[in-house]
Amino acid sequence: MMKIFINPGHCVGEDSGACGYGLSEAEVSLNIAKKVAHYLNVVDCQVKIFQYDGLAEIVDTSNYWNSDLFVSIHCNAADGKANGTETFYFSDEGEKLADAIQSQIVEKLGTYDRGTKFANFYVIRHTRCPAVLVETAFIDNPSDNALLAENQDDFARAIACGISDYLADFYLPQF
Repeated sequence: MMKIFINPGHCVGEDSGACGYGLSEAEVSLNIAKKVAHYLNVVDCQVKIFQYDGLAEIVDTSNYWNSDLFVSIHCNAADGKANGTETFYFSDEGEKLADAIQSQIVEKLGTYDRGTKFANFYVIRHTRCPAVLVETAFIDNPSDNALLAENQDDFARAIACGISDYLADFYLPQF
């Protein structure tokens, strides 16, 4: 059984992350993470959700649990004008997972495709399994914010489908 570690960005009540139009990143990312977990449980994945502000603790928990995949879910913010979805990776396998998740979100939600990008973020660099950090949409952009408010289940389905696509490629024999 595949073990998927999901890290909703930031913490409710502590560092709630980016905010916009009445939404907080911590709450939105946790809601999406819970829905992703539900969809992955349905297809017999074991899922652990861990929302915490300490980066070392997040990585240590994922590594100690022997996660097969690590997905950190966030909401982006900039200047109120930037929009879209971007997914970050550190390793080659992480790039494949990032591509799968990014494609699903852009296709299913119609967000602007900001692409997948290499990044040296602590949580994706120090996690021992393929790892990504998903910036779902810009919480401070009015249209992206509306998607985050009204389409959390769609974001979750897209992330779960992206993980499923990655796993299908992982398990299919290469010819």
